[in-house]
Amino acid sequence: MEDFTEVQISATNPEHHDGLEVCENLYHFCGNALKISRDKYPSFGSYVWEAGLVLCEYFEKEKMSFTGKKVIELGSGTGIVGILAVLLGGNVTFTDQTFILKKMKYNISVNIPPWLTNHTKVCALSWDDDLSCFPTDYDVILGSDIVYSSSSYPSLLQTLQHLSNHSTTIYISSDVRPVNECNVFHAEMLPKHFHCERVHQSGNNRIHVYKLTKKQHTGDKELVWSEDAINMGLRKSSD
Repeated sequence: MEDFTEVQISATNPEHHDGLEVCENLYHFCGNALKISRDKYPSFGSYVWEAGLVLCEYFEKEKMSFTGKKVIELGSGTGIVGILAVLLGGNVTFTDQTFILKKMKYNISVNIPPWLTNHTKVCALSWDDDLSCFPTDYDVILGSDIVYSSSSYPSLLQTLQHLSNHSTTIYISSDVRPVNECNVFHAEMLPKHFHCERVHQSGNNRIHVYKLTKKQHTGDKELVWSEDAINMGLRKSSD
């Protein structure tokens, strides 16, 4: 795991921290120093979870580049993974529930230089929402520690299906806790719709990074074949 320094700061600016006691962590990944503010104690959405750090570690290990890629991150939380993806060249849409966005925007403003701000977009997204306002042509989907509650698995799966196409690559970093039945999602639900590969492990083998691509179902293949047949017919008629 990448080393980091932690400094506890007093949150006197209510605009950014809502008067709460927070900590500021300095992380180093891919030659970038990331200054991330988070709640002092673990809380939903405002904490730097280990699964996010392991995904950043994987990007560094693989020398990842997102240059020219249209990226969306689910459950961005503090924003650390999406921030690194922007610094690695991506055009990133950060998403999470509405009450989390303020702290996320603060971390983005601290870490993203002015000439890259047009490569960032922040949106509220609950997986039970109507997804029609989100496109389906993302090159990359990112998520860390988003597989945490079995009650959310159907809506998370639906969200992944909507946002992806057959050219999309999905990276999910999961903390395999027995209590959340994570394996049900990764081993049973996802493989029905996605090709799944575990590409990285860390945190005493407790954190797993998965790489997914969308399966082409029979109906999709028939559509491709019919289009190919039409194109072949057009070519023959022009000969």
